[in-house]
Amino acid sequence: MKQTSIMRKLYNSKAFWLVIALLASLSLWIYVISQETEAYKQTFRGVKVELVGEDILLNSRNMVITDRSTGTVTVEVSGPRRIVGSWSSDDLIAQVDVSKLTQPAFTSLQYTIKFPDGTDTSSLKTGLKTPETINFMVSAQTKKVVPVVGSFEGSVADGFTAENPEFEPSTITVSGPETYLKNISRAWVEFGSQEINSTYSVDAPYVLLDEEGEECSTTGLSFSDDTVKATLRILSVKEIPLTVDFIEAAGASTANTKITVEPESITLAGDTAILSAMNRISLATIDLSDFESTFSDTYLIKYDDGLKNLSGMTEATVTVEIVGLDARDYSVDQENMSCINVTDGFNATILSESLSVRLRGTREQLDEVRRENIRIVADLKDYNTSVGQYMVPVRISVDGFADVGAVGDYTISVEIRKD
Repeated sequence: MKQTSIMRKLYNSKAFWLVIALLASLSLWIYVISQETEAYKQTFRGVKVELVGEDILLNSRNMVITDRSTGTVTVEVSGPRRIVGSWSSDDLIAQVDVSKLTQPAFTSLQYTIKFPDGTDTSSLKTGLKTPETINFMVSAQTKKVVPVVGSFEGSVADGFTAENPEFEPSTITVSGPETYLKNISRAWVEFGSQEINSTYSVDAPYVLLDEEGEECSTTGLSFSDDTVKATLRILSVKEIPLTVDFIEAAGASTANTKITVEPESITLAGDTAILSAMNRISLATIDLSDFESTFSDTYLIKYDDGLKNLSGMTEATVTVEIVGLDARDYSVDQENMSCINVTDGFNATILSESLSVRLRGTREQLDEVRRENIRIVADLKDYNTSVGQYMVPVRISVDGFADVGAVGDYTISVEIRKD
């Protein structure tokens, strides 16, 4: 009973439990210390590879790194558990120093593991590395200028047409390793998706294509411009008739003249203000006294330089036929010839004794015409003080027959002398 009483007193003693608590704390501390200082090995997978000195390589030697064999490595690290056990793969970096490379070549370099800042590395050891080296290509940096081309992916409204797309800038300068640039042939732009009826512009991205139209990678490349301004100019479209103007003469008028124009019209594209004012294109002015019954000639189709000919035809053939009229020859004597506008102090003498002229009109009118009705007049206003013999063009009229006239050009011989 006495021993039981002693034990009960001991268990109820604060001093006893204080000693027990102190011993437990000491044991726990000894355990933790032993765990933190215990040698520990951990494998880190997916450690990021970092190239050191790329800027030096580029700026001082104009070279860049391409075709790196891997972007991550696996590494084994040994050290105190309290240090190594607290890390993940993101805390480590596999560094490769490329600053001392001097020649373009395929290169293989070892890497070192960079630990978090402030780490005491004296107790750390790097073990197995996979892979042990990083392989890459050291390439010369160069530039290539490629044209910008592309297409509009929308639609153009009826009554309008689009010119070829325009791009600003028209070329892109691509910088990068020579081996990456050699296959690039152009910068391709696709823009727009809606229907348009006026000029359309937009800032658009582009892709790089090779000669076969396959897209090229942009990894490791830099560009003079990231986007281009794509513009599609829209023009109004209008069909314009082709016509001729007439000088009515010798009984011929639009009423008895048949005209054929081939083509009858052309389609032009251009500014709406210009096209809206155009209702026809006159190919020529034809004097109906220049031929007897039929005429044919080819003329250039002329229009404003700012317009575009969508038809592609640059010439038109005009055929004129005069119907319902006859022609007949008449001999006119000298007495029906005269000169006008003779310069003061000069006189003119008609040397031609007669002139054969061909008149055109209806058959009934020609039957009634007499030689005395035909007058031939030579106008000397342009001869001024000229002297000598000249073949002077004449104007022919038929008195009393307004719808009868001469066909063709005529001259008479005139001698001009001073008084």
